[in-house]
Amino acid sequence: MNSTTTATWVITGASSGLGYDLAERVLENGHEVVLAARNVHAMHELAERHSDTALVVGVDVADRHQRANLLSRTYERFGKIDFLVNNAGIDYLGAIEEQREEDYRRIFEVNFFAAVELLRLALPAMRKRRSGTIVNMSSMDGIASLPGNAFYSASKFALEGLTESLWQEIEPVGLKAVLVEPGSFLTGIDSRTRFSGELIPDYDASSGNFFRAMQNVESLKDVMFPGDPKRAAEVLFEQLTGDLTGHRIILGSDALQRIRIKMDDLQADFDASQRIAHTTDFVR
Repeated sequence: MNSTTTATWVITGASSGLGYDLAERVLENGHEVVLAARNVHAMHELAERHSDTALVVGVDVADRHQRANLLSRTYERFGKIDFLVNNAGIDYLGAIEEQREEDYRRIFEVNFFAAVELLRLALPAMRKRRSGTIVNMSSMDGIASLPGNAFYSASKFALEGLTESLWQEIEPVGLKAVLVEPGSFLTGIDSRTRFSGELIPDYDASSGNFFRAMQNVESLKDVMFPGDPKRAAEVLFEQLTGDLTGHRIILGSDALQRIRIKMDDLQADFDASQRIAHTTDFVR
């Protein structure tokens, strides 16, 4: 689909950051957008500027009834979904042993299971039309994890694995699935992210470094968040509406660097394992 064709987009987490900026970019290009998030007030001004092509739906993506209502409202207003952008996400920080169970389960409910259920709701109509794209917002943390952010990374690792299977399943019927892997963008998630549990001194040299950095995020923003979400939204829109042949879109110089280091580490481990891997097969 090219940028001159009017498409219908559903974007979760559209009240701030990359979700909001992407919605704005899409609307400015004449497309239809359903802006979905818990904080509806932040989306109304944008929707009012595009009253014919925008719809605001309040939704907690972790609630199955609200997910169903989101899809129902979309079909009622626009009749179809061309792009489902699973962008909603949350994060709690802390070492694995430190974090509370209710917090890391909430991470998975929002970042992974909500995306799974929304795409499962959207796929039947997409398959019937033989047209549609699922866009799952991963992260550089979905490729390379860091101490102190394990559960967020794990939720994105899970989304990566799911999406790899997804595109193999749906491409034969004319659909697409895309992973977006941003680096650190100043989207407002820094102010919403909280630490979970009680600090354990033994982790001071590992996850404790993350804790101290986030405690001083205001003074370190230029270093910690090099990405401009408005520029990312522009590039993402161009990629998704252009002749995209790949399955991953990496955004941000820090993401390129982190993912490159991870690829080098994987290559080193792969090379080291070549000597022993075949020795575990049955001898025939």
